[in-house]
Amino acid sequence: MNRFSVRLTACALALASAGAIAAVNLPQLNIDKTQTSVSGLSSGGFMAVQLHVGHSATFAKGAGIVAGGPFYCAEGSITNATGRCMASPTGIPTSTLVSTTNSWASAGSIDPVANLQASKVYMFSGTIDSTVKPGVMDALKTYYNSFVPTANVVYKKDIAAEHAMITDDFGSACSTKASPYINDCNFDLAGAMLAHIYGTLNARNTGALPEGNFVEFNQSQFITNHGMAPTGWAYIPQACATGTQCRLHVVLHGCQQNVTLVQQKYVRNTGYNRWADTNNMVMLYPQTSTAATNSCWDWWGYDSASYAKKSGPQMAAIKAMVDQVSAGGATPPPPPAALPAPANVATSNASASGMTISWAAVSGAASYNVYRNSNKTNALPVTALSFNDTGLAAATTYSWTVKAADANGAEGAASLAASGTTTGTPPPPVATCYTASNYAHTIAGRAYALYGLTYANGSNQSMGLWNIFATTTLKKTGTNYYVIGTCP
Repeated sequence: MNRFSVRLTACALALASAGAIAAVNLPQLNIDKTQTSVSGLSSGGFMAVQLHVGHSATFAKGAGIVAGGPFYCAEGSITNATGRCMASPTGIPTSTLVSTTNSWASAGSIDPVANLQASKVYMFSGTIDSTVKPGVMDALKTYYNSFVPTANVVYKKDIAAEHAMITDDFGSACSTKASPYINDCNFDLAGAMLAHIYGTLNARNTGALPEGNFVEFNQSQFITNHGMAPTGWAYIPQACATGTQCRLHVVLHGCQQNVTLVQQKYVRNTGYNRWADTNNMVMLYPQTSTAATNSCWDWWGYDSASYAKKSGPQMAAIKAMVDQVSAGGATPPPPPAALPAPANVATSNASASGMTISWAAVSGAASYNVYRNSNKTNALPVTALSFNDTGLAAATTYSWTVKAADANGAEGAASLAASGTTTGTPPPPVATCYTASNYAHTIAGRAYALYGLTYANGSNQSMGLWNIFATTTLKKTGTNYYVIGTCP
């Protein structure tokens, strides 16, 4: 080895050492576990299908597939992989693959297929793709028809693109087939996939992305060898790193596209991160190693016969990465500050049966509730700054308080009370009648006995003999004042 080669070797070792030092364990973040999805190109597309179907409970939100094919397409054979699953799609036994999927799900080798019903799928095939022919993606569409509602699937195949991940501003010409297999076709494929999977998104970041958001992580924590590199990459927006709940999308490169071979072009230039930065998404970029066949993901069994099952080494490793980065849990938000009490509560417009109650606005309030004598009187939330209380008694004094409520209906403090008296004549007192024996009336204090006769208190009306047999109805018309009669 000459001196120049020795220097190069020393530099390479130094760089490798620096890379190892830079790698950190995946952080545990506050990820909404119902919002996890996956996408991939070529071997990454086949692997994305494997993860979506095999771990459907985890990747329940959906998948994006670029130049991939049906689940278990190769059925463990490199001949099938390079033949029917790439060049001769008419030979793909779609119905058999559907049966295998159902059988494995029943056996627990993969997650229940029912999880796929609510997921979204975005598929892309370049019309001039000479590596994975468009017919393979047609077969994937037929396969997904057995598990995913048609309305949830988008299949775009109208761009003359070669075998590559396509963007709207980076890479080779659209018809090029060459490393790094990223082509500028004036179409933002990453954005289209994410928008279909997640719905309307905030506009992407068109400026420079913060360098600190790119994280090289330790893949050896999850797997050693099995065709996977010691480290992987992630893009973690600052908000996600500091506790905001975020979504997670796993991005899988294709063959000959890992960091060793194309540096960080796939990690940085495929368009995902610009959407992640403005939409609280974490992008996870697992990496194969050059020890893997053609640096591909295992979608035909070069590493393990169980490659497409949950127990497949690469499948299990990526699932473990997702579990760890999603393990931060929710950080409970601080309790909302209680809304202050409304000020300037006043009464006005008194009538014989109603009163208007008014108050000053409370910042942050969505509505208000009015309480009369401590009882809530409005049936629906009050959004104005006054309320007409009705059904009141004439010439009667009442007391009102008001509470502000937020958008969730949570009430703040009660205001000071405001009193008001209705107009009109007070209603006559309601008469009360008592029917009992004359003896019982005297015992109850409604009458008195004198010389064997009974007289009503107040009116002194004679009620007859004082005994338990004579019965009289007395009507109370005032304080200790009774007359003989009945109530209406």
